[in-house]
Amino acid sequence: MVVAARRPGLPAPHTAERPRSVTILGSTGSVGTSTVSLLAAGGYAVEALTANNNVALLAEQARLLRPRFVAICDRTCFADLKAALAGTGIEVGAGPSAIVEAASRPADWVMAAIVGAAGLEPTLAAVRRGAIVALANKEVLVCAGALVMAEVEAAGATLLPVDSEHNAIFQCFEARNRDSVDRIILTASGGPFREFDTARMATVTPAQAVAHPNWVMGRKISIDSATMMNKGLEIIEAHHLFGMPEPRIDVLLHPQSVVHSLVAYVDGSVLAQLGAPDMRTPIAYTLAWPDRLSFPARRLDLAALGALTFFPPDEQRFPALRLARQALQSGGATPTILNAANEVAVEGFMAGKIGFLDIARTVEETLARTDSLPVTTLGDVLEVDAMARRAAAALIEPTAGRPARVSLS
Repeated sequence: MVVAARRPGLPAPHTAERPRSVTILGSTGSVGTSTVSLLAAGGYAVEALTANNNVALLAEQARLLRPRFVAICDRTCFADLKAALAGTGIEVGAGPSAIVEAASRPADWVMAAIVGAAGLEPTLAAVRRGAIVALANKEVLVCAGALVMAEVEAAGATLLPVDSEHNAIFQCFEARNRDSVDRIILTASGGPFREFDTARMATVTPAQAVAHPNWVMGRKISIDSATMMNKGLEIIEAHHLFGMPEPRIDVLLHPQSVVHSLVAYVDGSVLAQLGAPDMRTPIAYTLAWPDRLSFPARRLDLAALGALTFFPPDEQRFPALRLARQALQSGGATPTILNAANEVAVEGFMAGKIGFLDIARTVEETLARTDSLPVTTLGDVLEVDAMARRAAAALIEPTAGRPARVSLS
């Protein structure tokens, strides 16, 4: 388990005289905007903000928080961002290298909230300088879990999980007595289609799939929640974060999204973390860690809820869970292939090129057609990711035809 135990001392205290400096990678996304709302209360020195292409929101955030540096990934947006921040004294960069530069700048705490495999290189840049990294991007550990954890160890960095499920486990996990942990239990709302049969799921639209019943999230993670691939990716992430083998990571459907996850111990005790479904709570926990941050979150009223329910997941209707477990068991580049194929398939669904059930089918077919191999460097990961994306895209685009088996050796 990688947290403070691997860091040679706790982070420097943040006081009025020395506010903790922060960077947000992906500040215009769902997690990023929630983080900005917490920072707006003050007490932090903002080093950098980054976004993909949302110039208007990034500029608005920069004028609010006054970072030293802002970066936009889409180079064509540079002139507009520069103009929007004219006269502020804020340095502006553009392109993927500028995003990595933002991560490399000397912030104490970095929110890693860039969606998908695109977040891997910037997150590694923050890790390599020994920062406290609040990880909201599960794909980083899915794509390159062993590599990232080794880099965390080598740099003496601190990795704090922001996903509500992993954050809950972190709060309940007795790291000093890890041998007493029997299993960890990830909860899942089940998304908007948890009661749909496959015939009904075959007809759902992107607009229906992004309408999560409990959480306000970005499009990609909302689709992943609807297919339950999100929970499959979280199984892989939990394996790397907490050092638990796949058979000892369970999933329970919990429609109320109040129990965020649980840790079961060998003596029969089960510890759970509860809270209203609000991403600001796990963000605040990592932002203030090892302390806690007071903010006006909605307080949980268990009496008003009346009952909390739990069900086992159905891997027949939601095969993404099975595919993720198989990828973790296979190891090597297989989780990287899984993630790349899923990202391409989700984009295909959002574009109307494939149906909802075709997302998992595309992932499974890509896994079947793509050979795996060990990944030991960032270059290996990026090469596998690119090949898997091409294979998945060829399955989606009718003009591309069906590819032959892709060898990554």
